[in-house]
Amino acid sequence: MSDPILLSIAILGGTGKEGKGLAYRWARAGYKILIGSRTHEKAVRAAEDVSMMLGGQASITGMDNAEAAQAADIIVLTVPYAAHRSTLESVKGLVQGKLFIDVTVPVVPPKVSTVQMPEAGSAAQETRQILGDGVEVCTAFQNVSHELLLEGNEIDCDVLVTGTSKDARAETIKLVNAAGLSAWDAGPIENSVVVEGLTNVLIGINKKYGSTHAGIKITGII
Repeated sequence: MSDPILLSIAILGGTGKEGKGLAYRWARAGYKILIGSRTHEKAVRAAEDVSMMLGGQASITGMDNAEAAQAADIIVLTVPYAAHRSTLESVKGLVQGKLFIDVTVPVVPPKVSTVQMPEAGSAAQETRQILGDGVEVCTAFQNVSHELLLEGNEIDCDVLVTGTSKDARAETIKLVNAAGLSAWDAGPIENSVVVEGLTNVLIGINKKYGSTHAGIKITGII
């Protein structure tokens, strides 16, 4: 991967807490961040908020999703599952040939702690179907609390990365590391069903034990 200063990351749906948390961490690491939204004004406000968190010493710009997708080198999707398909279809022609990282989890209210996968098998597999073979699709960050991302502290939670190729997973792992977390290659995109499902399990654990940021750790590897 090139020098972070030379790379731009578009965070589609980046006005939410997850998107802002990732924007904050990657901007701090030196990446040029484009926060995307369906509403240009909302994206601009979010970019200003994250910029203020970093004392104005970062490259963060707000624009609509299509503009961000077209301009960036790397695309990250952080929308709620209800907006998943429509967002993908709106940028399909703009992300061909790029690395596309999907953070979406098919959380379907009211049973948010129950695993409910789409017909494609997982949100990530749905992304692959919609975008086609011209896009390398990876998944990451599904099991990390947005509250922790928005803090500047070390996060005691691992990230499982699945994806359509070994090289794409390796590039995504570099981005996870740049955000200050440990990442593990969890294999092909088909394995995303397990990683996404863990989010529902963690939501249930949080509710049962009165927490907000249950996570996962990989053990036994030296």
